[in-house]
This record gives sequence, C-alpha cells and structure tokens, in this order.
Amino acid sequence: MSIAAFIAADLIAIATLVFLLYYPRHRRRDMIVAFLSINVGVMGVTYAMTNADISLGFGLGIFAVLSIIRLRSTEMDHAEIAYYFTAIALGLLGGFPAITPIISFTLMAVLLGVIAVGDHPRLFNRTRHQQIVLEHAYTDEDQMRAELAAILHARIDRVNVRKTDLVNDSTVVDVRYTVLSDPRRPLDDRIEGAAGAVSTQAAGFAPAQASAPIQGGDAR
Repeated sequence: MSIAAFIAADLIAIATLVFLLYYPRHRRRDMIVAFLSINVGVMGVTYAMTNADISLGFGLGIFAVLSIIRLRSTEMDHAEIAYYFTAIALGLLGGFPAITPIISFTLMAVLLGVIAVGDHPRLFNRTRHQQIVLEHAYTDEDQMRAELAAILHARIDRVNVRKTDLVNDSTVVDVRYTVLSDPRRPLDDRIEGAAGAVSTQAAGFAPAQASAPIQGGDAR
C-alpha cells in the first residue's frame, strides 16, 4: 500500500484524537497545535529514516534529542501526557509503510480506543485528587480525615501528609477522595434549587412580618 494511505490514516487518527476526544474533554486550545505538529513531525522523520541510508545510531540520536526537550509552557497533567505520547505513537505508525496496513491501522484504532475509554468523563467521575492546606497542625490522622471529610463533603480514600508546620499551625496534605453529591447534576439546577430554598425561607418570614401589629399614633 502506498505511503499516501498511511498519511491519510494518520491524519484521520490524529484529528479524531485532538478534535473529538481531547479538546471536548479538556478545552485547552493551546495543546491542539502541539499534538498536531508533534504527530506530523514524527511521522515525517520516521518515514525519512526508513527510506534514507542512515545508521540506526543516528536515528536513535534524533529521538533522544526529541525526548530531552523540556516544555517551558504550562505544566501538563498525566492525562495530557498520555495524549501527547499517543500522538507520537500514531505518527510512528503512520510513518512506517513497511508495516502491514492491517497491523498499523489496527494499532491506531486500539490507541484511540484506549484513550477514549481511559479518559472518559463518566469513568470514576466522582473521584478527585488535590493538595489542601489545613489551618491546623494535625498529628492525629483520624481527626484530620474527619476534618477533610467535613470540608470536602466527601469520602476520604487516601491522605498523604506532605508537611506539618507546628510553628505556623498548618498541615499540607495530598488527598484522594470521592464526592458524595452527583457531579453530573447540572450547575443551573443546583443554582435554581438554592434560589428556591432562599425564596421559600423569605416567604416563610413574610406572614410573621405582615401580622405584626402596627403601633399607631392614636395615643394622645
């Protein structure tokens, strides 16, 4: 099969990865050009290496240079790193026309399927992870977990104490937890529910205010 078919398959795969999977879920526009450029660049370099008379050491050296590049932009989380390496892998598969097309295209589909399932918003959608600074130096872990559960309104799954400052009376913890409320409930519904509760309370106070006797000026 010609290289044009591999290029077309790679472009379809990276477009699916970026525009159908990554951006709708993470909403980082600046990463779109990074994923597209690294994918097409790796595909071009891979195809050039397979067709040029260069040594294996030279090729490994090129990818070693690519691997030590540190991005000076904002930090990527683990999910975005997975997308980044998937874009590289798709480029590698698209740049090897010597591979059987069935194997290459199947591996591309498998990579997209793994990303689609592993980063799906409904997969463990109540699980959270963050670092929290507590305004107290906790030495009792049970007391600290109870305080975190009350603050986060969640079930605390794991707590890792990063720092306990007895001088400034604070504790830095890395906490993994499961929220108890349903995060899929629309925000508008929650706002309307809160507004309804406030209006109900206001209506409850109205009769008492209306029934209060009016102190008149009849007294002479």
